[in-house]
Amino acid sequence: MSRDRVFLSPPHMSGQEQKYIDEVFKSNYIAPLGAYVNKFEEFIKEYTDIPYALATSSATAALHLALRILGVKRDDFVLASSFTFIGSVAPILYQDAKPVFIDSDESWNLSPALLKKAIKELPKKPKALILTHLYGQMAKIDEIASICKENGIYLIEDAAESLGASYNGKQSGTFGDIGVFSFNGNKILTTSGGGIFVSEREEWVKKAEFLATQAREDELFYQHQEIGYNYRMSNVLAAIGVAQMEVLQQRVDKKREIFAWYKEFLDHIDEISFMPEIKNSIGNRWLTTLLFSKTNPFKIIKILEQNNIESRPLWKPMHLQPIFQNNISFTEEMSEELFSHGICLPSGSAMTKDVVERICNLILENLE
Repeated sequence: MSRDRVFLSPPHMSGQEQKYIDEVFKSNYIAPLGAYVNKFEEFIKEYTDIPYALATSSATAALHLALRILGVKRDDFVLASSFTFIGSVAPILYQDAKPVFIDSDESWNLSPALLKKAIKELPKKPKALILTHLYGQMAKIDEIASICKENGIYLIEDAAESLGASYNGKQSGTFGDIGVFSFNGNKILTTSGGGIFVSEREEWVKKAEFLATQAREDELFYQHQEIGYNYRMSNVLAAIGVAQMEVLQQRVDKKREIFAWYKEFLDHIDEISFMPEIKNSIGNRWLTTLLFSKTNPFKIIKILEQNNIESRPLWKPMHLQPIFQNNISFTEEMSEELFSHGICLPSGSAMTKDVVERICNLILENLE
C-alpha cells in the first residue's frame, strides 16, 4: 500500500481553472449566475452544434426538468435503460411516474428489440424514454430514435457519461428531444458537480430555466404559479467548466489511448472481452470496462484494492434494485450477466502506460 493511490476516474485540471475562478471572485459574481455561466453554455452549444443549452446543478436535475417539460405526470410510464446509474431514473419517481426498465443487448446499451416489445406489450403508451449512453459508448441511437418517433414517444438522451462521443459525426445528446450531460467529479470533464440541459427547442430550454430558478414569475415581487427548483449552476463552477471544455478533445484522445493500452496488455487473453464500440461511432472511453468469462471480477477488485488501486463492478441493473422490485422490466438477463462478470478499470486521463501495465499484470497474475 506504499504506492500512491490509483483512482478510478479522478478530476484532471487543465491549468486554467484557478485563473477563471479568480476572475469570478474579482467580479463578485459568485452566485447564482454570471458571465461564466453564459460562456459555459456557449461552449456546450458550439461543441454539440445544439442551439440552446442550460447549465444546471447536476445531470439528474436536468433529467427532472426534462420530464417536467415533457408533461410526465403521476402513473405515466417512462421507459429507461436498466443498465445504468440510479441518477438516470430517479427523476421518474420525482414525478410519481412509473419506470419501465429495458435490458441491454450485445452493445451493452439498451436493446432496440426489447424496446419494441415493451411498447407493444405495455397496457398504455409510454410518455418518454430515458436512454443512457453507457460508459461513454453510443447506444444504437438511429434505431432507437426511429422507434420513438414512430410511436410518438419523447426521447431523452442521458449522455451523462458520453460527452465527446459521436455517431456518424453527430455528438451524443443531440439525437433526441432533449439531452443531458454530467460534470460530476468522476466524469471526463468536471465542474465538481453540475450538468447541462440541451435541446433544439428554444421554448423548452426557456421553460427549463424558469423551473430551475424557483419558477418565479416576471414580477417585481416574488410570485409563483407553479413549483420550481433551485437547479442552476453557480458562476464559480461554470468557470471551472469553461477551463475544462477547452481541453475536451485532449481528454477524449487520452481516454481512448488508455483503452488501447489495456487492449494491448490484455486482449490476447481468451477469457477477457472489452465493451464494444458500435459501427460508425466513436466513444469517449470514459471508463475502460471488460468482462471475465471465468474469473470472478469481485476477486480482482479486492486484489487491486490491496494494491491501492480503485476499481468497481459494472452497474447493478435497475430492475434488480430493491427499490424497483415491483416495476415492470423487459429483460433477457444481458445486464445481469454483465454485472456478474464485468469490471471498471482505472481510466484517469492523467494515467501513464506504466501504471496501466502494472494493473494489467496484477489481473494476469490472478486469473482463474
